[in-house]
Amino acid sequence: MIQLYIGNKNYSSWSMRPWVLMKQAGIAFEEVMVPFDTMEADANFKRTILALNPAGTVPVLKDGEIVVYDTLAICEYLAEAHPDKALWPADRTLRARARSACAEMHAGFGALRTHCGMNIEADLRAQGQLILRDQPRVRADLDRIVALWSGLLDASGGPMLFGAFGIADAYYAPVCSRIRTYGLPVPAAISAYIDRVFALPGVKAWIDAALAEKTFVLFDEPYRLQR
Repeated sequence: MIQLYIGNKNYSSWSMRPWVLMKQAGIAFEEVMVPFDTMEADANFKRTILALNPAGTVPVLKDGEIVVYDTLAICEYLAEAHPDKALWPADRTLRARARSACAEMHAGFGALRTHCGMNIEADLRAQGQLILRDQPRVRADLDRIVALWSGLLDASGGPMLFGAFGIADAYYAPVCSRIRTYGLPVPAAISAYIDRVFALPGVKAWIDAALAEKTFVLFDEPYRLQR
């Protein structure tokens, strides 16, 4: 069976993407949780993951002798291995748009990711107000996300970005979480899309597990002393 190595569900946005994709699409896999301790070379997390992935990051997918790391590479591998699951849109033009949207997330939105780290359990709405006040690049990232999602939802008619659930929705699920955690203001149509994402069984399963972790990782939460 495929194994997926992930970090803490409360914090690991990159782990969330392929986990939610497989869970929602009905692709069987074994979860291997490697909790964050520190990012030092001799930490248990680093030792465990470096044995599989020379970059030392999660997620890592292991399918027999095949090892795939990097979220986008994992999603592409799964789409190729499970063509019946329609993880990308069938239409070539829409498929190109979906890949572009995922690549934009993969390489972009650095300010949002830096200042609004994923934390499913926390209520950071007060911090979100300060971040939006003081960080123009975060405001620009949020504006771009709203524009991107609005255009895709208008074109597809919903309920997901390209009609049916797919890689693009899994890719942006952690962004939905960030928007909620930090109370970032979005239009009603975007808020409704976030509600639909959170209602997906695969996303709900991840969030429920994240809330049950009860683990505090200091380097992931520089804004408070305890959970």
